[in-house]
Amino acid sequence: MTPISFLAGAAAGAAASWAVRSKSADGELTALRAELESARSDGSSHERSLAEARARVQTLETQVTLLQEVIEAARGETRAAHEQAEVHRRAAAVTLEEATARARDIVRAEVERQAQQRAQQVIADAKAQAEAMTRDLKTRDERLALLEGAVTQKDQRLALRESELSSRDRAVTERERAVAQRESVAEKLVTERATALEAVRSSEKEALERVAALTGEEARSRVIDEIMDDARRSGAREAKQIEDLAREEAEKRAKRVIGIAVQRYAGEYAGERAVTSVHLPSDELKGRIIGREGRNIRTFQEVTGCDLVIDDTPETIVVSSFDPVRREMARLTLERLILDGRIHPSKIEEFFIKSKEEVERTIKEAGEAAAMELGIGRLHPDLVKIVGQLRYRYSYAQNILRHSVEVAHLCGLLAQEMGINPKLAKRAGLLHDIGKAVTHEVEGGHAVIGGQMARKAGEDEMVVNAIAAHHDDEPPRSVLAHLTAAADAISGARPGARREMLEGYVRRLEDLERICGAFKGVERSFAIQAGREVRVLVEPSEIDDAGALALSRDIARKIESELAYPGQVKVTVVRETRAVDYAR
Repeated sequence: MTPISFLAGAAAGAAASWAVRSKSADGELTALRAELESARSDGSSHERSLAEARARVQTLETQVTLLQEVIEAARGETRAAHEQAEVHRRAAAVTLEEATARARDIVRAEVERQAQQRAQQVIADAKAQAEAMTRDLKTRDERLALLEGAVTQKDQRLALRESELSSRDRAVTERERAVAQRESVAEKLVTERATALEAVRSSEKEALERVAALTGEEARSRVIDEIMDDARRSGAREAKQIEDLAREEAEKRAKRVIGIAVQRYAGEYAGERAVTSVHLPSDELKGRIIGREGRNIRTFQEVTGCDLVIDDTPETIVVSSFDPVRREMARLTLERLILDGRIHPSKIEEFFIKSKEEVERTIKEAGEAAAMELGIGRLHPDLVKIVGQLRYRYSYAQNILRHSVEVAHLCGLLAQEMGINPKLAKRAGLLHDIGKAVTHEVEGGHAVIGGQMARKAGEDEMVVNAIAAHHDDEPPRSVLAHLTAAADAISGARPGARREMLEGYVRRLEDLERICGAFKGVERSFAIQAGREVRVLVEPSEIDDAGALALSRDIARKIESELAYPGQVKVTVVRETRAVDYAR
């Protein structure tokens, strides 16, 4: 706070205080005057208290006089305070002007000092830059001098080269003239020799035809055949080398990727069979299940859509149906009837409804559990139901739901190794066999049907193509389709994964040997390793090494086109040459 503002505030406070006191004194004076008037009015009516009133009036007048003196003193003090404040204000104004002038002088001096320092700094920087530029110019001048010297040397070298080139041009011109003369002479010689050679060839041709008793066309055809055989052999050798290199590289990469995927996933072996039988506590229940005149068994077959096979097998009834879901419903219905003991048409219908609800609930839970196990997110409710139905279907005694889950795991692992989206690969692996859940009423291959169902449910087009192309029903359009087919083959081909009937197994072996024996030059063929390899023995006089390679390829293509088999079949062609002699 400046001295002026402090003095002005003090003066204003004193003036306000005296003003308040003056107003208070005026108020008291007014009140005393009112009391005096009241006393005077009362004196006329109260004569007895006149003396007291007069005394009081005198006292009040004395007090009024004192108050008037006080008011006058206060007014004087107020005027003095105003005068003092005015004096202080003037002094403060003078002090403020002096302080402002001093501040201006100080600021001007500081600014001049900073400006001088800045100017000195700028001058120093300019001198440093000038020195640096001078050094750079000197350096550039030195470089230019060096460059000028180098250019001068290059000019001298170019002049020497130009002289050399001119001399070489003259020499070349002379040589060209000589060569032209030689070419003319050579052309004449070539023409003469060609004429003589043609005459010799015609005479040799006539002589060969007379000696060999062959025409020119026959000889040409023989030569062409020999050339084609040589080309075929050389082509087969080149193809074998290329195939060997490609096979080695492909086997290395495939073994690495598949080995990593198989090691990371350990699946269960197939331990279930597609046979539904129901155990009975006793054989007496067979008669009750048949019912009077076959009433119960007819009702059971009509309601469930399955056949009951009741034979001499002790304490066993077999449920037969092509639909595994209905067969499971019929099995649960029969077990409920046996536990309840009341076997008649109304109970059969009641228990079948309960069994149907239980199977549908189990199907939904199985589909949701498979999707949750794989971590592929939400599936369409129709797809969840179809995936759950695979729980009751088998292929070569391999449960299709477990097979689909295994294929999904393998697809995900293969996709991770190859840098592809693993969740998309798992969806394709899980859904690749959903076409097997439909009945025979839907026509077409299960791969194509599964692709149509997936497209209808809104699946990604890559997943749809992977489902439809995993058995080559459609051309694969992405790497995901090849991964799905590879994972399906791995899951089906591993030991213990599938079983097949004896008759089909023997027939497949016979067909393999029959196909191999139909080729020319095959001596014998043997199907080994449960039909996963066929070894072909050929006549060495009819099939050479290159022909053995082509024969193995042809046999493999024919097996692919004519036979259906799980996994893959290895074709090995064996060509053996034995040289025998006797020492006598």
